[in-house]
Amino acid sequence: MYEIKKTFEISAAHKLALNYPSKCTSLHGHNWIITVHLRAENLNENGMIMDFTDIKAKISSKLDHKIINDELPGINPTAENLAKYICDSLAPHCHRVDVQESENNIASYYV
Repeated sequence: MYEIKKTFEISAAHKLALNYPSKCTSLHGHNWIITVHLRAENLNENGMIMDFTDIKAKISSKLDHKIINDELPGINPTAENLAKYICDSLAPHCHRVDVQESENNIASYYV
């Protein structure tokens, strides 16, 4: 089994739909640190699971310097939901995503 891990940063804004009062229901931004874990039993014709550059480009092109609510309509863009979205976007090889929205707040999604 092969495994790779890629960590990168994006800047993006969001606002949350919550059933309690919170300042997070107003539009605000983060410098998100995203770590993805991919694994595969076999490598592609280039000897890789997926090119590291392609991993970052696939996610950054959709979310970097964007308003996440506009890019992912119908999804409440919590760190947890963002982690799942990223993992699904990198299927079938992604098995874990960690999304850090601030220094002490990290959400993970595992398959």
